[in-house]
Amino acid sequence: MSKGSVAGRTSQTAVGGKVGAWLLLIGALFVLARYLNAQEFLRDALAGIQGLGPWGYAVFVMVYILATVLFLPGSVLTLGAGFVFGVILGSVLVSVASTLGATAAFLVGRHLVRGWVSRQIEGNAKFRAIDEAVAQEGWKIVGLTRLSPVFPFNLLNYAFGVTRVSLRDYTLASWIGMMPGTFMYVYIGSLAGDLATLGAGPRARTPAEWALYVFGLAATVAVTIYVTRLARGALQKRIDS
Repeated sequence: MSKGSVAGRTSQTAVGGKVGAWLLLIGALFVLARYLNAQEFLRDALAGIQGLGPWGYAVFVMVYILATVLFLPGSVLTLGAGFVFGVILGSVLVSVASTLGATAAFLVGRHLVRGWVSRQIEGNAKFRAIDEAVAQEGWKIVGLTRLSPVFPFNLLNYAFGVTRVSLRDYTLASWIGMMPGTFMYVYIGSLAGDLATLGAGPRARTPAEWALYVFGLAATVAVTIYVTRLARGALQKRIDS
């Protein structure tokens, strides 16, 4: 066995161990968020932000970014922004914070696991074709998935980091695609009578919510068909060449 092959295996083992460690950490944070009542923690944070004045804007954005990276439920913060800041300012702050948080998670996913994934799919023509399709038309795919309620926000941020979509396309499409949902949930939060009621159980959906869900489901179907066609075309080109 050559020194080069030994070094290569050692390097792959090290990278695999690093990726595995980060995945375990992310998984642990996700479990903690589920079982340590993250919603109550975020509601307490919002209550504290209420008394900070203009400084509360910056604190809210930072809390939202951290919540996004750590898989905490951003819906509570989005609803809370409407209650604490009002519809207009709340929508602006959530739009900025959710985009920054999504970008931060995207960069974590890209720099920690993208290289490893690239090596795994190198010999698989189908996966490479899908990856190329996302690289070419990534902004459309990102935008459509952001409109869909089916794709989980926090997980999607990391998943796109593994693809070859450009940072610019990802950030811009995420920002635009999240706007309708952002405004709607901030508006709903502005109608709440108390922070304690935010995200605290089932409630009747408004007509606007149902309309957004129908629109989002249509986007889900569209992105599924679109990605399938792109991947099929990219795969056929690879076979023909």
